[in-house]
Amino acid sequence: MTVFRLKQLASDSVHAAAGAVRWNYDKVEMIADGVVHAVGISTGLVAATVLVVLTAIYASAVDIVVVSIYVAGLLSMLVLSATYNLWPVSPTKWVLRRLDHSAIYVLIAATYTPFIAALQDHLFAAALLVGVWGVAIFGIVLKLRWPGRFDALSIGLYLALGWSGAMMYNSVIGVLPKGVLGCVIAGGILYSLGVIFHSWRRLRFQNVIWHCFVLLGAGFHYTAVLDLVLT
Repeated sequence: MTVFRLKQLASDSVHAAAGAVRWNYDKVEMIADGVVHAVGISTGLVAATVLVVLTAIYASAVDIVVVSIYVAGLLSMLVLSATYNLWPVSPTKWVLRRLDHSAIYVLIAATYTPFIAALQDHLFAAALLVGVWGVAIFGIVLKLRWPGRFDALSIGLYLALGWSGAMMYNSVIGVLPKGVLGCVIAGGILYSLGVIFHSWRRLRFQNVIWHCFVLLGAGFHYTAVLDLVLT
C-alpha cells in the first residue's frame, strides 16, 4: 500500500512542522473516494437547487434565508471535502484540511438553522441559534488557528454540537412532524456511527466508508429540511 506522508504545518506559518499527518490510501481507495465525492457533489447540487426553488414557491422570505444558509453550508462541506481528500499531498493539502474540517462545523450549524427558526418560542430560538453558531465559530477558530493540535477535542465538539438539538426536543415535538424528527435523529445517528470509521485508521477504505456515512446522514437531514419547507 502506498503511504503518503506530509508534515503538519503548525503555528502561523504553513512551513513550520509539528508532527505528521498520514494518508494511508492506495490507488483503489482514492478512486473509490473520488466516486463517492463525485456522487455527493452532483447529487448535492441538484438537491440544493430543488430545495431553493421549492422554498421560493411555497415558503416565506425568512424561510428562503434560513434554507439558503443550510444549502450554503451543505455545498461548502461537499466541495471542500472533495477538494481536500482528492488533492495531491502538498502544503496546499494541509491548508485544505483546515478548511474541510471547519466546514463540518458550518454544516452542523447551518443544518440546525431551519429547525431552530421554526420554533415558536422566539427568545429561546434566538438564544439557541447564537449558542449553536457560537460553538461552531469556536471550533472553526481551533481548526484554523491551531491545526492538528486539538483533533480529539474537535471530534467531541462535532458530536456535542450535532446532538445539541436534544435541548430543543420538547419545543419541537409539537411543531415538527414526526417524519421530520425521525429524519433528523436518523441523520445524527448515521453521522455518529461514521465517526467510528473516521477514527479507524487501520481499516482499508475507512475514509470511503466515513464519507458514505456523511452522505447518508446529510441525505436524511436534507429530507427533513425539505419536509419542513413543504409542510
